[in-house]
Amino acid sequence: MREQNKTITRSVHTEEQMATQQGNQPATTQKRRTFLGYLALMGPAFVVGAWQFGPGNLTTAVQAGSRFDYSLVWVIAVSTVLMIFFTDMSVRLGIATPTSLITSIKDHLGKWVGVLAGFGVFGITLMFSVGNAVGSGLGLSLVFGGSPVLWTIVCTVAVGIVLAFKNVYGVVEKALLVIVVLMGLAFIASTVVAQPDWYRALEGAVPTLPAGSEILVVALVGTNFSINAAFYTSYGIKEHKRTRADYRDITLADTIPGIVAPGVMTALVIMVAAAVLGRTGGEAGTINALASIFTPLAGPVGSMVFALGLSGAAFSSMIANATAGGTMVSDALGRGAKAGSPMARIFTGMILAFGLIITLLFQSSPVGMIVIAQSLTVLIAPLLGVLIVVMANKTSVMGDLRNKWWQNLFAAIGMIAIIASSIRLITTLIG
Repeated sequence: MREQNKTITRSVHTEEQMATQQGNQPATTQKRRTFLGYLALMGPAFVVGAWQFGPGNLTTAVQAGSRFDYSLVWVIAVSTVLMIFFTDMSVRLGIATPTSLITSIKDHLGKWVGVLAGFGVFGITLMFSVGNAVGSGLGLSLVFGGSPVLWTIVCTVAVGIVLAFKNVYGVVEKALLVIVVLMGLAFIASTVVAQPDWYRALEGAVPTLPAGSEILVVALVGTNFSINAAFYTSYGIKEHKRTRADYRDITLADTIPGIVAPGVMTALVIMVAAAVLGRTGGEAGTINALASIFTPLAGPVGSMVFALGLSGAAFSSMIANATAGGTMVSDALGRGAKAGSPMARIFTGMILAFGLIITLLFQSSPVGMIVIAQSLTVLIAPLLGVLIVVMANKTSVMGDLRNKWWQNLFAAIGMIAIIASSIRLITTLIG
């Protein structure tokens, strides 16, 4: 009996040591994965990419290509690199923190800070819901005809059905992975049809600042370097219960491709807009204009493929935007940090309803709401960026996953870009 008690004591002590080592030291063994095993890791960063790649992103990309040719492609490259680093910090926070990110912020930096972050993101998602609602209806009306408002209602109902499933996050993740793949194929096909000048596109990867492009550069940075979306990545990691042993493979299978994919698609939209403008001589300052100019160049099928890509971007962003906003405000209130929690579902429904109602009430001019969304973003994005960087540098929270010096270097560059964009947008709005 005594020997049995000693054995049990040693076993418990060993388990405690292993738990302590797992929380504070890097995993000594790496999981050996099959190809399907790597595919199973894909998800959280693609959800973030789908949220990032919405109507606002596409509108600024179309304007960049039509107004400044290929010269602003470099902005997408820089924004994508910075987005990877901030998403990676969020991934590591999702692995290291014992609770959700906002709950961890409340525990370590003060309850009011976490509540402010959660409601700030919720406010942004409310405003972005308008652009997503308008964009989804517009894209489908270009493909199937009919009223854009009617298609907005159809899309909103469809998203509501998707978000009503029991395993909300899992369903959303799988749906967005499929949509991102289809969007990628649509924009690649559009690029092949448009036949851009690849040499000039490569020249556009070299940083230049054409006269009059300053505001558009700020807009491109704001839409492609989305701190709100990066912030949410940790929630997807928590949903999957990823561990330190998964980190390296997550980086290769999810973080990098999930963020690079929307960056590449945005660059392709810039090149398509530049190529279409150069070959037809028309103006393509809006999504509608680009789709209409694309028709004589590519025919109705090519134009439809492009429009499908646009509607997919709005639809996927609508799903991710509502899910993220509902989840994080629910977490801020201490009512659950999962997308399927009752409070998260309530706020998710509010976000969808807000976008639909504003679209119905202000059919002639949704631009004002987009401006409000931008102004709110510049107030919240720097706060979210600071919180990610501060939490990623806390040794007591992160252990071995704490930021290295080179990660902090890119974090500093990213924060400078966010703050500079915020100042520029604020001065523009005031002006």
